[in-house]
Amino acid sequence: MQNDRRPDNMVRITTPELADAFIEEQLQLLRDQIGDKKVLLALSGGVDSSVVAAMLIKAIGDKLVCVHVNHGLLRKGEPEQVIEVFRNQMKANLIYVDATDRFLDKLSGVTDPETKRKIIGGEFIEVFAEEARKLDGIEFLAQGTIWPDILESEAGIKAHHNAGGLPEDMKFELVEPVRILFKDEVRIVGERLGLPANMVYRQPFPGPGLGVRCPGAITRDRLEAVRESDAILREEFAKNGLEGKVWQYFTVVPDFKSTGVKDGKRTFDWPCIIRAINTTDVMEVTVEHLSDELIDHLVQRIITEVPGINRVLFDYTPKPPATVEYE
Repeated sequence: MQNDRRPDNMVRITTPELADAFIEEQLQLLRDQIGDKKVLLALSGGVDSSVVAAMLIKAIGDKLVCVHVNHGLLRKGEPEQVIEVFRNQMKANLIYVDATDRFLDKLSGVTDPETKRKIIGGEFIEVFAEEARKLDGIEFLAQGTIWPDILESEAGIKAHHNAGGLPEDMKFELVEPVRILFKDEVRIVGERLGLPANMVYRQPFPGPGLGVRCPGAITRDRLEAVRESDAILREEFAKNGLEGKVWQYFTVVPDFKSTGVKDGKRTFDWPCIIRAINTTDVMEVTVEHLSDELIDHLVQRIITEVPGINRVLFDYTPKPPATVEYE
């Protein structure tokens, strides 16, 4: 069986040699655990699940079945990108499921952050179960759980969709080959597995997706405001040479409105909060200070191009005391 806990004396993976040693050890553990059975992988396209996919492809080849679920909470263009990279380029056995309406209907009117996370995580499990029933020989569920997920769940800081057990009626055994790694270690391992740099150094993205960046009860119009403002932010960071240099940057559209003026008329719209942060292990986070010119440009684009936004704010709070995400 794989290690469930990160050994106290484990050396931090910082070199190709350490990463190679970890990969070789995990490949053998995976083959021993899985045998000739099939594995179902929740492939979000994020760093963690992509590294798990690459490792499983190396370990068991076509016995891996990847499932990409579009829960309606992904970033702009993301489902299309996942299909392009994994199905078209990496030739993975990929099943695409558009479950947008199903997720958003279940989330309608739900305001509590933990309840939202549990609904999203629960639906994920259900979707995977449904897909598994259509396939023969699936006995394992692979997940991109990493060590900070485990630590934060145990500390009661937040619930993680991928740090808990499966429902009793499900016959899957978990496969979590990177669960004892920190995020920076996962990236080095990904590089050694031959994943493209733009995938390995892609921004981390929470399991519940934009659902945690749309605080309060999720509505489709406010969710679109998050999606569109996030796309503008990512575009401008790329133009200004910040892509790959800043660890994570995103927008949040909270569930309250304030008055404003547009075209000489009163508006009553949402604010948009920008968060840009740096970290190595996600346990402590510092804020990336942007230039006044870039902030001014972002404000102008977001309030002009995104319906329902009339203010743009910048979050200067490190972790601690604030967590990375708002929920």
